[in-house]
Amino acid sequence: MCPGTYDPVTNGHLDIIERAARLFDHVVASVAEGSNTKQPLFTADERRALLHESVRHLDNVEVRGFNCLVTDHAHEIGASAVVKGLRTAADFEYEFQMAHFNRRLANDIDTIYIPASPEWAFLSSSGVREAAAWGAPVDGWVPPNVADALRERIGTGRTA
Repeated sequence: MCPGTYDPVTNGHLDIIERAARLFDHVVASVAEGSNTKQPLFTADERRALLHESVRHLDNVEVRGFNCLVTDHAHEIGASAVVKGLRTAADFEYEFQMAHFNRRLANDIDTIYIPASPEWAFLSSSGVREAAAWGAPVDGWVPPNVADALRERIGTGRTA
């Protein structure tokens, strides 16, 4: 499974999901519905719908939502691995700590890291949200349906 907030889904997320789909027979892209630390721009239903549209070209990927511990969700869906993308050393430090935490919760779930492709290593959902809020074109950073949703939500009206 590839868990995330996906607020919004970016081309970097899609790169990781597509690469995971080549490694595994079946991938669940799981949208975190709740968060103790993040205030999402899009609702959980909207994020699931945007992600679903963005991955519909991948036959072995499905989109689900979850509102529990990642390890509990992995057990619910029968996942044996959690796939995480890494952009920076800071990402690695955080994700490495989370992998150990999750391993203590469920030692049957492994964490697999996929390094971000160089063209997406700078990209984050928070950066996309901020750029869009200031009216910058984000079309090259997110799927077309997401760019449209950002323009509708934020009202930038600009395209690349």
